[in-house]
Amino acid sequence: MIVAIMQPYFFPYIGYFQLMNMVDEFVIYDNIEYSKKGWINRNRILVNGKDTYLTLPLKKDSDFLNVRNRYLSDIWLSEKMKMLNKLTESYRKSPNFNLVYPIIEKCILLEQTNLFEFILNSLKVIQEYLDINTPVTVSSEIPIDHKLKSEKRVIAMCKAIKAKTYINSIGGIQLYRKEHFKDEGITLHFLKTGDIRYMQFNSDFVPNLSIIDMMMFLSKEEVKEHLNSSYSLE
Repeated sequence: MIVAIMQPYFFPYIGYFQLMNMVDEFVIYDNIEYSKKGWINRNRILVNGKDTYLTLPLKKDSDFLNVRNRYLSDIWLSEKMKMLNKLTESYRKSPNFNLVYPIIEKCILLEQTNLFEFILNSLKVIQEYLDINTPVTVSSEIPIDHKLKSEKRVIAMCKAIKAKTYINSIGGIQLYRKEHFKDEGITLHFLKTGDIRYMQFNSDFVPNLSIIDMMMFLSKEEVKEHLNSSYSLE
């Protein structure tokens, strides 16, 4: 059993879906503190040749609340139309706009204000589009002591679902130690996304944007090819 565990990210980049695609079970944290500095409610798209943030506005609340206890702001009712207009203006001349825009629109127009449920839905919609069949599990449903932190929490979840291999994104290389996982009978690997480049209109290439960008410029088959090949395990 190969497992990955990730935070819920808003339209994340291709590496997130590479990870989802290569494991037997993909766990998404719902009972983890929301972080302003991460990618939970924002990502980047291409606007006039430059990267620009696409951000979900949140209701003001305690910074110590878990993601599943955070909600979209009341202004989201109007902001969602502005977001769709920004996407339209930015990508309407892209080769796959007519195919991809309705998929993104479906995610954004979801009548759900719970942050976690909103993001989980968008991840599953993109997962379905890319034909990724990996089962998705919500972290709070796994029977462990959820007061555990960082590495100990990940190891506990891996053991609870009988994972023999755990794969983390390359960013976790500073957080987790292979020998600690090995001591628990688990092999740890880190996925590093390759240098993927493609034509973005006639501008200089801007890397690591939201999966939206790749879907707009590359065919579904081309994106799926990158899912299966454009990475290394360390």
